[in-house]
Amino acid sequence: MATIATVDLRQWRAGGAAADEVCRLVDDGLRRAGFLLVTGHGINPELPARVRQAARYFFRLPGEVKQQYASTQPGLPGWLGPGLEANGYSEGTATPPDMKETLGFQAQTPTGDHDVDRRWFNPNIWPVEIPELRGLYEIYLVYMERLTHELLTLCAVALGQRPDALTALAHNAMWSSNINHYPPLTVTGPAQAGQFRIGPHTDFGTVTILDREPGAGGLQVYTDEAGWEDAPFDPTALTVNIGDILAYWTGHRWRSGRHRVLAPPVSAPDEELISLIYFHDLSPEARVVPLAKPVAVSDRLEPVVAGEYLAAKIDAISL
Repeated sequence: MATIATVDLRQWRAGGAAADEVCRLVDDGLRRAGFLLVTGHGINPELPARVRQAARYFFRLPGEVKQQYASTQPGLPGWLGPGLEANGYSEGTATPPDMKETLGFQAQTPTGDHDVDRRWFNPNIWPVEIPELRGLYEIYLVYMERLTHELLTLCAVALGQRPDALTALAHNAMWSSNINHYPPLTVTGPAQAGQFRIGPHTDFGTVTILDREPGAGGLQVYTDEAGWEDAPFDPTALTVNIGDILAYWTGHRWRSGRHRVLAPPVSAPDEELISLIYFHDLSPEARVVPLAKPVAVSDRLEPVVAGEYLAAKIDAISL
């Protein structure tokens, strides 16, 4: 899929002409689709494989056991069972519930402000039945935080801005992370009309880092030129897309990557997938002032507050 660029972070770190070429690829790729494949990230594939193995044990627990770890709403830590989220609503599309279940986590850096902390910095919930999951996933999250910092720096430089233009707005980032389980058709039953594992949407924050498994009922990406297409899969790469806040900061030069995950296919009724997803958002109080022309496409956009924007989007997808 030529519209999704592959960038090698080793070339970015090398500096000089190699880094300049990476910046060009990032700018071109995010203008077309809002998606990148990122190699050279330095994450040993054994780590996400071990996380998946532990997560599968959790998702195979009886529903009454998982209910002990239930989240109260999308975006908060804990288990979000089937039927409680429909991502299509975030773009105004009424769809049946997404065909997935999620174990979610939040940043652990409370501010001391009760209202802020109860929304963005709640204690994480770790299932006692799978004791190894916590240690593995906390290591994985450290890698995600480091990689996000590098990606935000790269994005700023690619647009000719100072390297810390974005990271300065994320000193206490509202990151969240999901382990998504997409059960097989033999468990879910046939999809309803217009139903997906995840309905069509854009993400809400800055960058999303996705470690995914290939599948027939997998990720699709939308572009104006080609419509919906299967996203390319590279076992050595992470899939990265930008969200609404970052696209807005660029004055819509870059597009927030629209995507969906197809329903379990009739042709592969036993297909079961697990995705590890890291959503990076800015600090709750961060004031996002969009860039101006000639970098921006849309000029004179009003500033937005990151926490207020993110809260409205998350509320829209809750059923």
